[in-house]
Amino acid sequence: MIWLFFAGGLAVTALAGAPLGVGLTLAGLLILHFMLGGASELAFTAVWNVFNEFTLSAVPLYILMGEILLRSGVSYRVYDALSPLFSRIPGKLLHTNIAVCTLFSAVSGASMSTAAAVGTVAYPELRKRGYDRSFVVGTLAAGGTLGLLIPPSLGFLLYGATQGVSIAKLFLAGIVPGLMLAAAFGIVIGLTALLRPSATPARDDGVVEGAPQGAPLRRLLGIWPLFVLIFAVLGTIYLGLATPTESAGLGVATAIAIGVFWGDLRWRQFIEALYGGTRTFAAVMFVALGALVLAQAVSALGIPRDIMRSLTEMDLSAYQVLAGMVAIYLLLGCFFDGLSLLLMTVSVVFPVMTGFGFDPVWLGVVIVICIEIGMLTPPVGANLFVLCGITKGEVSIGQAAWAALPFWCVMMAAIVVLTVFPQIALFLPRLVG
Repeated sequence: MIWLFFAGGLAVTALAGAPLGVGLTLAGLLILHFMLGGASELAFTAVWNVFNEFTLSAVPLYILMGEILLRSGVSYRVYDALSPLFSRIPGKLLHTNIAVCTLFSAVSGASMSTAAAVGTVAYPELRKRGYDRSFVVGTLAAGGTLGLLIPPSLGFLLYGATQGVSIAKLFLAGIVPGLMLAAAFGIVIGLTALLRPSATPARDDGVVEGAPQGAPLRRLLGIWPLFVLIFAVLGTIYLGLATPTESAGLGVATAIAIGVFWGDLRWRQFIEALYGGTRTFAAVMFVALGALVLAQAVSALGIPRDIMRSLTEMDLSAYQVLAGMVAIYLLLGCFFDGLSLLLMTVSVVFPVMTGFGFDPVWLGVVIVICIEIGMLTPPVGANLFVLCGITKGEVSIGQAAWAALPFWCVMMAAIVVLTVFPQIALFLPRLVG
């Protein structure tokens, strides 16, 4: 019966063109009313308790910070500074896509904003230089996925806030896997360039047209304001000087200062950032509201407990259950964007997986990688859609997905590696206690 209410609520809202949050809320309210004897008030209590969390106030601030950086032209300066470093290795400026995405991930907190900020600079530049267009999009889509893994991460923030897991530990746990994936993406680019020379031009000095000239080291040192922002956002948390919410506020103030004095942020761009950030936050939290209502209904019915009992009776090992979880995320990732998928599923997945003995911090890293794989998977593939829009139709979703397939495989391999060696994600959180 519960699946009938769930599917019915989603189907009705989808046919009516309503947002996903409406469907989740409707499904949850139907379950609470008809299957739990009119217990709809439980939904309001659950929403109030979570939305009243001080930690969640960091979400709009991180979103706004990413929007400010996206519109202030900072990504252009960073791209220009890093480009000459890779001009002599196989893959050339394609490595710059990953490097800049990695740096931007440390201040943006989101996947699509990272992909968009770097893609608006990188795609026109690399297209003009003769790089394979679809592979350019594939590298940018893959680099964008680091936005939810390398802290600060909206995925970790929402996961930690809703499940009571330390956000500081989640941020620390994402650093090494994020850098590991960035290095693996670079290896894929180098191998592709060697095996398919047509993917890159024969010669490229790495100098971005119209950029200020100078020695590579001097240009690299010129991006110091970005490291100030990284310290304001992450350093203050790790040194115990600020909570995630306080660091997010400090990050917004620092991003505004950097955008004004180092970038091209003016009143018009700032208003656009406020508008874009408000729309993104409203969309995310509307889904969160619906997910909380549905989660309360699912929890009240004892479904996580029943799932645990059924899995135990089936005598499945913890790793078989983990494989099933990954498979479910891969399937759902074809149809839902990352944050929506996280909010919809984590209330059921978390108690089941921790019940099988998986570390909640490690589990957060694996779930974030799973939902980021969905950002590269059609038909939704949010990163692919954003970047194909930047190409103005020059690269189709199918071409972009095919070009991103090697990176998709690398991310799948990362889940296996993290399962075999969980300390890759856990040694930093355990180091700081």
